Amino acid sequence: MEYGSIEREIHIEATPEVVYEVISRPEHLREWWPDEAELEPVPGATGVISFGDRTAPEANVVPITVVEADPPRRFSFRWVYDEDEAATPANSLLVTFELVPSGTSTLLRFTETGFREKGWEAAVLEEQYREHVTGWDYFLPRLVTYVARLVSAP
Repeated sequence: MEYGSIEREIHIEATPEVVYEVISRPEHLREWWPDEAELEPVPGATGVISFGDRTAPEANVVPITVVEADPPRRFSFRWVYDEDEAATPANSLLVTFELVPSGTSTLLRFTETGFREKGWEAAVLEEQYREHVTGWDYFLPRLVTYVARLVSAP
């Protein structure tokens, strides 16, 4: 296995404008991905996302830095880096959502890269990669379901 990047293509029955809001705004993010999200969808902005109750010790609170915000085409951010460091290509993973119009729908191209650049030992690299594959394979379909609910709401 390469463990270099995770790539997915998903067809979403909504316009790129709608999908962009859902992948970039905290009030939408928390409906399909983290339990909480605090970030401004502008390049250079930093924030956090959290999985689990933030008041509980087992909660996973993760810093996030927006890299690119180009509505309704691209949204990318860096995450999985130490809280006291600035996110760089050498210490974080880069998630990119590319939105391609397809009639009245959107083709979402998702990539997560940077696994090799983190410098993890082989076992950690493999475990992190597998965890992220499992995670995105769980969360990306939730994105599709949430958008479907959103666009069908009266």
